[in-house]
Amino acid sequence: MKIASIRTFKFWVDWCNWLLVRVETDEGLFGWGEGSLHGSIESVETAIHELSAYLIGKDPLGVERHWHGMYHAWRWRGGAVLMTALAALDLALWDIEGKRLGVPVYRLLGGPYREDFRCYASHWLGGVQTPAEAEAGAREAVRRGFTAFKWSPFNRRLLQENEGQALRRATELMEATRAGAGPDPDIMIECAELLSPRTAVLAAQALLPYRPYWFEEPIPFENARAMAQLQRDLPVPIATGERLLSRWEFRELLEEQGCRIVQPDLMHAAGITECRRIAALADTHYVSVAPQNSESPIETLAAIHLAASIPNFLILEQMENEQDARNRICTDPPLIDRGHFTLPTKPGLGTDIHLDAVAELSFKPQGVSNSTESLWR
Repeated sequence: MKIASIRTFKFWVDWCNWLLVRVETDEGLFGWGEGSLHGSIESVETAIHELSAYLIGKDPLGVERHWHGMYHAWRWRGGAVLMTALAALDLALWDIEGKRLGVPVYRLLGGPYREDFRCYASHWLGGVQTPAEAEAGAREAVRRGFTAFKWSPFNRRLLQENEGQALRRATELMEATRAGAGPDPDIMIECAELLSPRTAVLAAQALLPYRPYWFEEPIPFENARAMAQLQRDLPVPIATGERLLSRWEFRELLEEQGCRIVQPDLMHAAGITECRRIAALADTHYVSVAPQNSESPIETLAAIHLAASIPNFLILEQMENEQDARNRICTDPPLIDRGHFTLPTKPGLGTDIHLDAVAELSFKPQGVSNSTESLWR
């Protein structure tokens, strides 16, 4: 069996573009991967096709070997574009290998440790302006069966103009959110790098009575020591790592004890192959893994297979507002039962893609955004 061709499909869904990759063999077997990257998706697509020169003509057997071959194919390694391209092809190769052997990918990884996977409604309460809206939205998440959801109570403009008022508003919204959710569900706080070390501590102290489960990326990710100092000062666990791209980038964060939860994104941190290593490294520091999986069902399924094969898995995310689009393009979308993903049983990653449904979704160029500009005050 040889790899014969690599095809890419990019299209807009809700708030971003998705880039799916299909690696095809000369025997008709194929595997799906994903390389979605906000704003630079066409650069990723180019990199994927550049890497095709390495893969085409080779037997897909030996995913780890191919990972190293592709990683070292570039003289200038790393970076979000190249690592996302590598991730897309890595996921597709695991999908092929599972299909060739007739088993789900997690069986190839030594799993399963578990048969269901707790998830949280991600990007929840978007556009909420009042405590009444926050309370109603929290109640709706619980009604849908979720035992956890993630949202951001912070207003960027208000943080810039009046910090005290912004923190009071966030506290009022969080109080209403907890009232709507009840005492038991976990509420994750998306900070999106909006805060400084000083304002993060103030915010955590203000929200602490309402039991935030974690503060996600409270400050920019680049300085692991600053993140570690903040974790020592913060009365709330830090979750971070969605923008870190390899075990080498996670190493300093973990050695400095910069967080309690790591969030590698399988689509950017070089795929299942590298994220298994990151999870193993985190395990040596007794740190939990909550994979970032905010894009298409291909990434979500890959994250489920990873979660099934590691001991330190914590929770996955579910883009609940995109469920219809996910179901429309998949033959076998990830299944959720009472706030938990269920274990896939089909070979490979466990789904095919309806190409006719994808063809109905057009691509939209996505410009540069300053939406994660932090507030250094």
